[in-house]
Amino acid sequence: MEYNEKTLLVRARKDGPVLNAISAEKAGWELLNFEAWRFEKNASWESRTGENEAALVVLGGQCAVESNKGMWIRIGRRPGVFGGMPYALYLPRRTEFKLVALTDGLEVGYGWAPTDEDHPARLITPADSEIEIRGGHQATRQINSIIPPGFDCHRLVVCEVYTPGGNWSSYPPHKHDVHVEDAAGNLVEADLEEIYYYKIDKPRGYAIQRVYTDDRSIDSAVVAHSNDIVLVPAGYHPVSAAYGYNCYYLNFLAGSAQALTARDDPAYAWTKETWTAKDPRLPMVTRGMEG
Repeated sequence: MEYNEKTLLVRARKDGPVLNAISAEKAGWELLNFEAWRFEKNASWESRTGENEAALVVLGGQCAVESNKGMWIRIGRRPGVFGGMPYALYLPRRTEFKLVALTDGLEVGYGWAPTDEDHPARLITPADSEIEIRGGHQATRQINSIIPPGFDCHRLVVCEVYTPGGNWSSYPPHKHDVHVEDAAGNLVEADLEEIYYYKIDKPRGYAIQRVYTDDRSIDSAVVAHSNDIVLVPAGYHPVSAAYGYNCYYLNFLAGSAQALTARDDPAYAWTKETWTAKDPRLPMVTRGMEG
């Protein structure tokens, strides 16, 4: 598949409960699939994971989930992604489930990848999500872990990132598109497919994301608005949030290891040495904001 400005960006849908969706087939890769949904109160959705593991992240609102792997009567508290920390649900393969919206405007992100392993279903709460303030100066951002490396699953890694307006994120540019181990067997870089699902805190806001490889077989910049998806099949992928507009993105990853091991672009890695302070606007969300 040829990746360019048109194929790397998946625009938000205008109508219906599905805000956006991308399958592994349409993305041109092997593993990762993603959908974002919006429901009004009392609406329901029934699905099954099949031969996939899946994660359901509550972006805003509350829901209940009943399944053959467990029942969770109230998931989520934040009104939206800028209003608190995440609730999420990990679902193993061969799970049949029914989601019911408990509030109007429930929004969820749902990602999945094939697996031949069995792991326990698990509810993830704000108390389970570690907050990391990464970078420095105008490259400071907040990362909330949801399904981090080491989580009891097969492939999925999930986190969410907050970038204040005018700041850079996923910076210095890094990549994770080959599986490399050192002589001792330690992982140096993982081969990971990745999606970015965007939210911006005010209308007309946007972020710019560049995706490029060392050989420039991919080298494109796209403009992402709320509910847009950006694909990262390979290469480096820095993000810049428009001044005055705070940027959020939900990351789903899957690949050769349940890891986030990456390599910085050596042309920009030196910028880390200049970080002597953090942006005081972060953290943007904290535990307890949900009410």
